[in-house]
Amino acid sequence: MNQPVASETYAAQVRRLADVSARVHAQREEAQSWHERQCVAADRAVAEAEEQVEQAERELADARELQERVDAEAAHLWQLLRERLGSAGRRLTGAPAPTAGVDADPVLLLGQVRELLDRTRQPGELPGSVNPLLAACGVAGAVLAYALGAAARAAGVGYGGDLAVGMPVLALVVTLFGPLVGLVPAKMLADRRNAVLGPRPITVVLAAGLAATVLLLVLFR
Repeated sequence: MNQPVASETYAAQVRRLADVSARVHAQREEAQSWHERQCVAADRAVAEAEEQVEQAERELADARELQERVDAEAAHLWQLLRERLGSAGRRLTGAPAPTAGVDADPVLLLGQVRELLDRTRQPGELPGSVNPLLAACGVAGAVLAYALGAAARAAGVGYGGDLAVGMPVLALVVTLFGPLVGLVPAKMLADRRNAVLGPRPITVVLAAGLAATVLLLVLFR
């Protein structure tokens, strides 16, 4: 009477064992599949991170190159501004530091600055109203050169000897350079007025200096 019951119990245990084995196999397959999915996701995340790092490095290199171009262009425009300001621009030292909090394109801003500098008035020639001052520069140069020449002649006479012969020649050469000496203060005048010392102002200075030199030579020969 007990044999059928034992057989039935054994069969039930075999079925349960088969069910457990199937569940374990299914769970193992699921774990393996999950592991593979995790590995694929991790590889994808690593690849994306590497791509982002490479993109960041390229953007950093581009930003550094842009910064170098902007700094060079800013220094060039600053030098142009100093040249346009003339003598007043010499008091300006280095270019101003970059302004923080500006989101505009620096290349666009520098282009606008260059356009503004191009539109500004180029230094022109001194006006005719300063001709008397230019003539005074020429006369002052002639007087200064003649005074130096006179001092040289006096030194030659005082020391005698070879100096008495050579110094008058040197004095004459210095005196003849008088009109050119007047160009120095004339150039300072032009710089102060942010203008160029063109042919007309130079002619006025030289003519006045030459006339003053001739007059001095005639009066004090």
